[in-house]
Amino acid sequence: ITIPSNLDRVETALLAALIEIVDRIGPYSAKISVEEIIDLRAEKIKKIVNRAKDILRKLVREKAPDVKEILREISKSVKPPELVTYGPENLPAGPDIDTSDTIILVEGRADVINLLRYGYTNVIALEGAGSKIPETIIKLCKTKKVIAFLDGDHGGDLILKELLKVAKIDYIARAPPGKEVEELTGKEINKALKNATPVGNYIKKVKGKVSEETQPIVRKEEKAITINIPDNVIKVIKELEGTLKAKLYDEKWNIITEMPVRNLVTELPNIEAGKVYAIVMDGVITQRVIDMALEKNIKVIIGARIGGITKKPLNMIILSFNEVLS
Repeated sequence: ITIPSNLDRVETALLAALIEIVDRIGPYSAKISVEEIIDLRAEKIKKIVNRAKDILRKLVREKAPDVKEILREISKSVKPPELVTYGPENLPAGPDIDTSDTIILVEGRADVINLLRYGYTNVIALEGAGSKIPETIIKLCKTKKVIAFLDGDHGGDLILKELLKVAKIDYIARAPPGKEVEELTGKEINKALKNATPVGNYIKKVKGKVSEETQPIVRKEEKAITINIPDNVIKVIKELEGTLKAKLYDEKWNIITEMPVRNLVTELPNIEAGKVYAIVMDGVITQRVIDMALEKNIKVIIGARIGGITKKPLNMIILSFNEVLS
């Protein structure tokens, strides 16, 4: 027998007890016992709770973001864009050269890599076609707004002079005096580009220095010491191109250590004087590197390119990769 009740719990319990004392129904003896009193409100609440649990499990299973996926997306967003090659000269560049209205023109591959590290994807380097300004650069300058971002040394002055002869440049930005673009921090890069000067104003500012016929003082005829580079080192020079690494050798051309080129200026002061005989580096040989090498009695520096050198020691040989491999 199921008896619905709209009474409260006390009255319902009393009703159940009264029903149990019934011992006769019509002409028949009867015995009634209460098996269960169900509170339908509690049952409804229980069903609601169970349903809520099911909905929550489904929501977590289907809609909750994957933590690993979130971390992967965050890592991807801060990862520097990949360096690409551009044009028939295979110039090192960022991925947005074609799509950007403005391009940043730098000297070498290391400069491109450094700017990519800080999110500048519209950057392209001049290197890849010897001392001549690449035809690809000349064509880009005709259709894009161009910022020439060059080292703050004499070599940067010379490159700018050649660039202005053949290409349309809109703005000129320079690294701080004595510094190279490849070693600048993000803050220094941002400041230099923000202070970029219209080319006309820049030329007036330097009072024609850009057009002066000046050359880096690299006296090939001075041979205070002679050098015989072993074949295994020549092989290393070929392998070093594009790695941005430096190898340090003793007088017998045994490798002492290797490091990223950007670490040279911080590691050289810690090296014992006279221990290193030669430096072979996939980077620009600057006056700063030469001065530090001179203090450590280093006799030979071979680099991917020779920058603006104002003082060349008589007892040191300075060569570019092209000079060694030609």
